[in-house]
Amino acid sequence: MTSATTPASAVELPELPADSFYEHVDGSAYASTPATESPWDPRAQHGGPPSALLGRSVEASVGDEPMAVGKIDVDFLGPIPQGTCEIEVSVLRPGRRVRQVQATMSVEGRAVVTARAWLVAYEEGRAPTSGRPVVPPSLPSPQPQFRLPGVSAEWGYGRAVEWRFTSGGFGRQTPAGEDGRVQVWGRTRVPLVAGEESTGLQRLLTLADSTNGISTQLTARDWIFVPPGMNVTLQRVPAADWMHLDATSHVDPRGTGVAHATVSDDAGLCGYVSQPLLVAPRG
Repeated sequence: MTSATTPASAVELPELPADSFYEHVDGSAYASTPATESPWDPRAQHGGPPSALLGRSVEASVGDEPMAVGKIDVDFLGPIPQGTCEIEVSVLRPGRRVRQVQATMSVEGRAVVTARAWLVAYEEGRAPTSGRPVVPPSLPSPQPQFRLPGVSAEWGYGRAVEWRFTSGGFGRQTPAGEDGRVQVWGRTRVPLVAGEESTGLQRLLTLADSTNGISTQLTARDWIFVPPGMNVTLQRVPAADWMHLDATSHVDPRGTGVAHATVSDDAGLCGYVSQPLLVAPRG
């Protein structure tokens, strides 16, 4: 955290690993950059950027229609290799008010990630506002970028995003029975695709898969906590670069768990992230 001995003016962010997460090759082909690099294996991608790239394809399928993503389920079908990938989009359930679309990322002919999204038609002023207001803490001053204990500080995705904690921190140990809640502002430091401005959905999906990582109470040196997928349910996307995650992870003695986050911005609630977890000792 920024403190009296670490003034905001002295905080320097890590050097960027690349200028974007992907470069457009041609047609539906995209090449990953070092900014997608996973903390577990430099040959693999972190789950956030591929999720966002599929979300981008879902958005593109809508065109100018007033339809927004209300829910998107992302499934990781195995390690996501670095390199060139192909994106395919299909409509599973057509409709003008409610529609279901699926996007698939393939590498060398093998599907590695799928995203199934429900699109919902919207109209400004159609419904009254309801629900309890969500007011996140104020954005703190710049902070040193902590890394997951047991993971190299050099991994690409970790350098391509910025976090500012308002409560808790990476790998904070919490006694059994106490709330391990973590609150943090996050943003992406580079665009999803080179030469494009990222949308709110793309920025959110890039960060959403980090829910289990920012809220874990286990050290990556001794444990694996792998999410085979994630669910993101939205009432709207973040309106600015920074978004706030109020996150927790819960682990059962059987080695199963769940990570959950409430996502908001300065205007209030955006939506929710949920991830199932496989938890096991390393080795």
